[in-house]
Amino acid sequence: MAELTGLEPLLRLLSDGAVHSGEALGEALGISRAAVWKQLQKLQAAGVEVNAVKGSGYQLATALDLLDGKTLAAELRRSLRLPFTLQVDTQVASTNREAMAWAATAAADSGIFIALAEQQSAGRGRRGRDWVSPLAANIYLSLVASFSAGAAALEGLSLAVGVAVRRALQRFDCETQLKWPNDILCAEKKLGGILLEMTGDPVGDCRVVIGVGLNVAMPADAAGAIGQPWTDLRTELGLVPRRTELALALIEEIVEVTTHFQSRGFSYWRDEWLQASAWTAQAVQVEGPAGLLGGVMIGVDDSGALLLQDHTGSVQRIVGGELSLRREGGER
Repeated sequence: MAELTGLEPLLRLLSDGAVHSGEALGEALGISRAAVWKQLQKLQAAGVEVNAVKGSGYQLATALDLLDGKTLAAELRRSLRLPFTLQVDTQVASTNREAMAWAATAAADSGIFIALAEQQSAGRGRRGRDWVSPLAANIYLSLVASFSAGAAALEGLSLAVGVAVRRALQRFDCETQLKWPNDILCAEKKLGGILLEMTGDPVGDCRVVIGVGLNVAMPADAAGAIGQPWTDLRTELGLVPRRTELALALIEEIVEVTTHFQSRGFSYWRDEWLQASAWTAQAVQVEGPAGLLGGVMIGVDDSGALLLQDHTGSVQRIVGGELSLRREGGER
């Protein structure tokens, strides 16, 4: 994937999908028409389709809904009421990687850190899977929150974040289901996912990087790399919400959860998670390093552990990690 470094001003000018002359682009950017041409070639090399309109100028094949970092920061200052650092990049390897780097070096009183990107070159999902991350098409978000009681006090956090994502999407009239431990489903297909990573003292002060990927308007040419049934908001809603508004809703709801999680624990959000749970009372299989374990999913406990009833009627408590849940005989 070619880099977009230094091309964001040009990309933003072209993002409206209108025709722009080389002269007008040069004037706006303070560069020559020849330099504009070179930047346009770099955009093409990075996979951005730019059409030359004879006698008129240049136009993106498809308009782009780029994130508005200034507007987002202003809205967050009004709603969060706590210190934060917002980083919005055109292209990164992964937002979780950016967040982990910040978490490892920032002062203890730095508040929360929020990373967003238009594109990821090495986006990651759970269990080391790639996360398909085309330019300005979806949400790639990572947020760093601080905790003081170590990993034991964070059991069920990924499920509570799932509730937060669901609440955010309800603002846009999108109803979702939550699949243990951290998938967001809509119409039985994957709409998004959550990836948590921790740094710091596992029994004391630590920081958790909360990564959220959400399909908004997945291009058909990128979708071929997705290895499971998927959907996006454009398909489910018949329209595409503005990505800046989606990011704002997600951040606000996630911060609401992380602010109170240590004092409340997952049990506070458990009933809401169960109401949205996918596959409850259905035959499922849990796939992990030891192989497959089958049974009927009967819910989750107050710590977020999966409760699986086997053929003998015994209930097993299964803690998340490098595990994957699937319907019996079906896909993940």
